[in-house]
Amino acid sequence: MAAEPTLEAPTGDVHAETHASTEHASGGLPQFEFQHWVGQIGYLLILFAITYVLIAKVFAPRMRRVIDERAETIDGAVATARSVQAEAEAQAEAARAEVEKARADARATAAAAKARVTEEFNARLAADEAVVNARIAEAEAKIASTRDAAMGNVTAIASDATSAMLERLTGKAPTAAELEAAIKGAA
Repeated sequence: MAAEPTLEAPTGDVHAETHASTEHASGGLPQFEFQHWVGQIGYLLILFAITYVLIAKVFAPRMRRVIDERAETIDGAVATARSVQAEAEAQAEAARAEVEKARADARATAAAAKARVTEEFNARLAADEAVVNARIAEAEAKIASTRDAAMGNVTAIASDATSAMLERLTGKAPTAAELEAAIKGAA
């Protein structure tokens, strides 16, 4: 069985009991009672003022200094990057110009070499043609002299052959005048 609660008589401190009973009777937290608001608002204002002074005079300047340093670092890095980029672009343009100049020089050198080789080839060709033409002229002269010599001998051979044929056919040798007339008539 359950024991029934027994009420004991108060033991002496009446004020403590009254305070506890008023606390219990009001229903709760002293922060929400109007009689304590003046003190709470005073502490709130004092703590707000201290917090404001700390933030305004200590923390905000430090944060502002850190933010400013960070912004300066970023701005410096961006400016450095832009100057490096501009310098790189200038160097790239200079390199492009050097490459184009080198290409133009190479083309000019190739054209000069080609012209020199062509000129040397034409000079050598002209010299070779002169030598060949001289040999052809010499050969033609030899051929002409050989032909003239052969033609001179042809008359003698023709007269000998004609004389031999007539002598064989007729049995008597022709005279030199007859042979000469026959050869001239055949020519």
